Amino acid sequence: MTNQIAIWLGVLILGGLMLDFALFGTEHLLFLGKKFYDFLDWVAFWR
Repeated sequence: MTNQIAIWLGVLILGGLMLDFALFGTEHLLFLGKKFYDFLDWVAFWR
């Protein structure tokens, strides 16, 4: 992955999080954070 791709991917993720925060509030961010942590734990298991 090049630096330019990583920067654009980071910008897209942050933009999506800001849009989610603006439309739905912080409750969804907590839910998504917990699910992302579970997903990382699952991926680490299969590694």
